[in-house]
Amino acid sequence: MWDFKMVTLLLPFLFSAIFAQGMIWDKLDLGKWRQTERNRKQAYNSLSDQQNTGLTEWTSWFNIDHPGGNGDYERLEAIRYYYRERVCARPVAMEARTTDWVPATDTGEVVHSSLDKGFWCINKEQPHGRSCSNYHVRFQCPPVNAYWMDWSDWGPCSATACDDVGIQARQRKCVTKEPMPLLLTPACHGAHIERRECSTPPCQARWGPWGVWGSCSATCGGGRRTRRRSCIRTSDTVQCEGRPTEVQKCGKKPCPVACQRVCPEGQPSDDCSLCVCEGHVLHGDVLSARGVPVTGARVALASQPNIVRAHTNSKGLFKMPGVCSGSNTLLLISKEKFTPLTISTSNNGSKTSWVHAVMKSSEKPYIVKHPEDKVRYEGQRAILCCKAMGSPKPEKYQWYHNGSLLDWKEYKYEEDLVLRDLQVKQSGQYYCKAISQTGSIKSTPAFVTVIGKDTPACKATPEPHLVKLPLDCAQPETGSMFYDAGRCPHNRCAGDLDYDMRCRDTGGFCCGVKTMETRKINCGQYSLPIKVVTECACQSCVEPKVLVRGRVVAVDDNEPLRFGHIFMGKERVGTTGFQGGFTIQVSPGTERLVVNFVDPTQKFIDTVKVFIFDKKGGSVYHDVKVMRKVEPVDIDAAETNTIYLGEIKGEDPIGQLVIPPNSFHKTSGEVYEGTVKASVTFIDPRNITTAAAAPGDLNFIDNEGDTLPLRTYGMFSVDFRDEMNQEVLGAGAVQVLLDTEHVKMQEHIPTMKLWSLNPDTGIWEEESNFNYTKAVAKGSGRNKREERTFLIGNMEIRERRLFNLDVPESRRCYVKVRAYMSDKFLPTEQLKGVVITLINLEPKPGFSSNPRAWGRFDSVITGPNGACLPAFCDARVPDAYTAYVTAIMGGEELEAAPSTPKMNPNIIGVSQPYLDKLDYQRSDHTDPQLKKTAFRINLAKPDPNNLDETNGPIYPYQGMIACENAPVDANHFRFFRVEKDKYEYNVVPFEENDLTTWTGDYLSWWPNPQEFRACYIKVKIHGATEVMVRSRNLGGTHPQTRGQLYGIRDIRSTRDMFISNTSAACLEFKCSGMLFDQAAVDRSVIAVLPQANCRRTSINGLLQEYLIKHPPVLQNNESHAFSMLAPVDPLGHNYGIYTVTDQNPRVAKEIAIGRCFDGTSDGFSREMKADAGVALTFSCPKRTINRESLFQRLQTNPGQTMSQMARDMRESEGLRVGRGDSQVVAFPPGQQGRSQIRRTSNRRRAAVRTRSRQ
Repeated sequence: MWDFKMVTLLLPFLFSAIFAQGMIWDKLDLGKWRQTERNRKQAYNSLSDQQNTGLTEWTSWFNIDHPGGNGDYERLEAIRYYYRERVCARPVAMEARTTDWVPATDTGEVVHSSLDKGFWCINKEQPHGRSCSNYHVRFQCPPVNAYWMDWSDWGPCSATACDDVGIQARQRKCVTKEPMPLLLTPACHGAHIERRECSTPPCQARWGPWGVWGSCSATCGGGRRTRRRSCIRTSDTVQCEGRPTEVQKCGKKPCPVACQRVCPEGQPSDDCSLCVCEGHVLHGDVLSARGVPVTGARVALASQPNIVRAHTNSKGLFKMPGVCSGSNTLLLISKEKFTPLTISTSNNGSKTSWVHAVMKSSEKPYIVKHPEDKVRYEGQRAILCCKAMGSPKPEKYQWYHNGSLLDWKEYKYEEDLVLRDLQVKQSGQYYCKAISQTGSIKSTPAFVTVIGKDTPACKATPEPHLVKLPLDCAQPETGSMFYDAGRCPHNRCAGDLDYDMRCRDTGGFCCGVKTMETRKINCGQYSLPIKVVTECACQSCVEPKVLVRGRVVAVDDNEPLRFGHIFMGKERVGTTGFQGGFTIQVSPGTERLVVNFVDPTQKFIDTVKVFIFDKKGGSVYHDVKVMRKVEPVDIDAAETNTIYLGEIKGEDPIGQLVIPPNSFHKTSGEVYEGTVKASVTFIDPRNITTAAAAPGDLNFIDNEGDTLPLRTYGMFSVDFRDEMNQEVLGAGAVQVLLDTEHVKMQEHIPTMKLWSLNPDTGIWEEESNFNYTKAVAKGSGRNKREERTFLIGNMEIRERRLFNLDVPESRRCYVKVRAYMSDKFLPTEQLKGVVITLINLEPKPGFSSNPRAWGRFDSVITGPNGACLPAFCDARVPDAYTAYVTAIMGGEELEAAPSTPKMNPNIIGVSQPYLDKLDYQRSDHTDPQLKKTAFRINLAKPDPNNLDETNGPIYPYQGMIACENAPVDANHFRFFRVEKDKYEYNVVPFEENDLTTWTGDYLSWWPNPQEFRACYIKVKIHGATEVMVRSRNLGGTHPQTRGQLYGIRDIRSTRDMFISNTSAACLEFKCSGMLFDQAAVDRSVIAVLPQANCRRTSINGLLQEYLIKHPPVLQNNESHAFSMLAPVDPLGHNYGIYTVTDQNPRVAKEIAIGRCFDGTSDGFSREMKADAGVALTFSCPKRTINRESLFQRLQTNPGQTMSQMARDMRESEGLRVGRGDSQVVAFPPGQQGRSQIRRTSNRRRAAVRTRSRQ
């Protein structure tokens, strides 16, 4: 004990002595000690031992959550998970502030905190619908007297050999805050040294670089040379994989010696190029896949493909003398329109041997996968995919950027093009070109957008977007009828993709609405709510379903193609309905939609259509016309048969088919002998009504892979069948003769060709050229025969294809057309998704201008800047080509700008004098009884030296970009919808022409961007004039929308042409159903308000019964209006309610309006039938303007006036009829009563003024 006491007593003296000697504690050393202490305190904040943490009072600030979702959660457990070395075990205090440095207690938000759990704030607990702020927190930890310094780095591993195990250690030092006796150790808990197991890298062996090649062992005839490499290894236990030496052939130049070819049979030829067998003859037969002999096929040895050894005869036979038939002999058989075939031979030991070859028809390449648009940030990567099919398959692909071929050595592309480390300069247009032995094809272009690192992909500030207000809503401050609601540009964004090397990006991003705010528009007498876009950001793109809908009917009498088969390629995808209707869903990535309609009853010819569709519009409607098949005639297969093409009464046939005897064959290849049922249907271009039934899109692919137009002189479909079992027959060596008298433009004769339509691709493929010949033809309805000059071509009918007499045409232009909502032609009211069709017309022989024959047709869908339609044009003769143009939207024909009674350039949209040169005429120009839904123009190519012709509406073919980007004030032709005095207002703005503008909001008129339900109610009006009828649509039963306005619809009633003083209105209202969150049903509150002096006289009994059975029932005490909760069920015409659901809102509305006009649930009409399918009836008598007022009559004749009033009251049986011509507007909740009081006070003031004047 005394030793311990003595040491304890001596320690202070020892320290005093040391201090007194000044060994450490001078001023300089004291400053160093203080600096060291500060460094230690700073280092203490990041110590890893939790029990010793806290030398400083507070930790750093932590923010591990953001206030999205349910709120902001700064959990202590989560903080320790991410920062376990920075928070002590038991904090004594905590502080929370927002990221804007506002204390939590000053935010006014409901928050929670606990030293055990941390800090949290919940969104749904906040007042007034607020969201939690973004908070960060820090903690206060208790101070300690001793702590560990940081661990040192790990020491070296004790093992030195490769792939061995050893030990390594690290240390730390304990530091105390209080002075301690020299012999006492500071009280730091834990070990001051730590050890762990370590290992050395595995033993490796790798090859060094190759040495140079040695010299060749021979200078000719083939030699060898070698090179070597060394193995570099870290241990003798491992070896390098592979060979240390490499041998390469060299000295390939043949030595001047005798032929060394070794022939298994026969002997080498004189030039030593092949083996020949003297006296041996190789026979062969070549048939098509249908068993028909192939005539004129070239036969060569595969080793010498350019040397033709034989040709097949008319029976498909050939022979090759002297050719050996061993297994080493390969034959190459080729012919135009067939896929080259390589076939092996076999030796039967005799002097003759046979080979049997079956050739497949060749097929030009066609694209089945097109590259798709990509958006990337600078430095990212992208892949563009392209795939083509054909027979034979494409053997080479080329990629182009902005029209320039990309260097294969740099990009190493095949079918796919990979773009790495993208730069802004690489933005632009990319397309691929597939090349095979039969031709080339180019894909549709894809656009790659590369966004700079500092460039926002989506601007947060919305673009201006003016929304038209109701007619009774003129803003007092400005008097404007428009309000800027803002919109986002909806361009593609480079979002966070899960994988960026897919051919088609999944979950694309678009610039869309991030936030909206509700504002009130001051309309003077009332206020109107509107949702305004305040901020844009990259959002998931709205991907609407793309549909093609329509109806297939006969071109002559509109008989529907009932239950016809619909094919896309070889796959059957659907069936037409009883009325010929069809719906086809377009797969994502589809660029060309080719559909084949086949009639199983053989009443109509097979019709191939290339449909245009709108990727943004959801659904496009097409009227498909098909040709009725000509009744078959009996012909004898053993005789020469002639079938005339284009037999129109009083006119000469355009051409004829000449079928030699014994040309028919069965599918097995067997020659058919007997009676043939022959049906040849000719689509005559001299009959303009047949233009709509023309199949395909009259385009072909040239050798460079470009799509070019054709001009037709007639199409024909052939159908040959066995008389007994109706088996389809083929025919070979058929001649096609075209009468040159029908070729108006003589320059077309040398380029005339015979084409056939590929039903899988919709592309016309060349069959043969034409040559001159003399032949006897029918006279022009004179029952005599005369010699004519014909163009003759040959073809083989291998399958049921459509054939075409066409010429390629290079004189091309573009015609600019726009469609509008009304005849006001406002630039802001352009219609998108309208199908514009242009039929090229040409003069018939003997006529300078009319009547005309059609030459080709094209259809284009209008976009935000109209449409540019390709057409043939001529610079020398203005009327060499003319065009017939129509427009259709959802089955409705739009009306063209009028040309009578006076040609008005401001209405037509084309300035003078170019308008006179184009000779614009609407279809009713000479006959007012005709429809007004088309116009005809001369296709005069614009003169580049004439300033009046350089601003449209016709652009040269090279000016396609100028046509597509033409400003709205440039010359263009116009169509418009024949719907006057129609108005639609949505609280949440939405463009029905572009489904990508849809915004998810409780007050959205359409709650689902992929399914649109249109609802209409039919209102009958008794009165001498048409009346504007309004629907006011409010939320009804949903808690989020109850009492809030969805929108307003105004429509003027349409006169019934057969009932006097009667009109009716098909009024749209907000359908009941699920809102965008799909959580609950909202039964909308609908108010029908005629905007005139009207009185409700009747309600459809079935509708009233339905509303009573589906409560709650709204009170209808006001006789000038009608209110109801919109039905949830899709009621029909018996109720006066018309409901249609479609993937496109315009199509749904057009169908519903057509049914409403017709008054049926499945019909369609554009003539109002006011007595059919009515829901409500109002009486709207015309007020007499010069009638005395009640006050005037009371003053002039009070007794008679009082008696008349009593009689009126008795006659009305107590019903009160409102005589005032009140103005009915859409009042938000709580404002209607005040406006009624104002109107009452106004009437009282007017009465007082009247008395004062009297």
